[in-house]
Amino acid sequence: MSRSIYDYDVLVIGAGHAGIEAALAAARMGAETALLTMNCDTVGQMSCNPAIGGVAKGQIVREIDALGGEMGRCIDETALQFRMLNRGKGPAMYSPRAQADKKAYQFRMKRVVEETPNLSLRQEMVEGLIVEPAEGDRPGRITGVRVRGEATYRARAVILTTGTFLQSIMHTGEVQTAGGRAGEGTTAGISCSLADLGFELARFKTGTPARLNGRTIDFSALQEQPGEPEPTPFSFLTERITPPQLRCWLTETND
Repeated sequence: MSRSIYDYDVLVIGAGHAGIEAALAAARMGAETALLTMNCDTVGQMSCNPAIGGVAKGQIVREIDALGGEMGRCIDETALQFRMLNRGKGPAMYSPRAQADKKAYQFRMKRVVEETPNLSLRQEMVEGLIVEPAEGDRPGRITGVRVRGEATYRARAVILTTGTFLQSIMHTGEVQTAGGRAGEGTTAGISCSLADLGFELARFKTGTPARLNGRTIDFSALQEQPGEPEPTPFSFLTERITPPQLRCWLTETND
């Protein structure tokens, strides 16, 4: 028997880009929403790529913004450089991208989550889905989640935005370790629940480039990539970009 039971209209599992937008959308529509994450200090963390937009992604950010999302407004306030990619190709290939101050982006997004009415940010390790079995003509349905510590969250809708953390493995050279990102663990509970429901599970591979100390780089040997002189905001609600932009640099590998 669970020691604690919490009731919400909507549960969102995972507080990355997708989870934040899902939770904000539900809460802004008036639904009592809980956003569950393994670590409240990593809400909106930009682990693999500290940028927003790019090829095949920049237009998605604007679509999210048109639907009332937060990503465009956040990057407009916290970007280090705006650049339109593929200007040497046709207009259909133009792709807006903004390099982010990853900590400023993370802190601002967490503040928005914490200040949004109807939205509760909770630090929990989800260990399984609660499934109400089918009965007669009524199909089975998910009614909540179980978390570590024998607590239960119940809701009319459960949204999974768990990213790389479900039964995940990290590859560092030839070494394999369990974890959703460096220094953090993984969870198998939801994966087992999904498998029990008949879902076929597979891993999606991401790639994180090496991080370099800027003091060790000879920038004179690199090609400078300046930002846009008049950057176009991602959000329709941003009138103009005012923060100064930093220079970026392009390098290449050899054979």
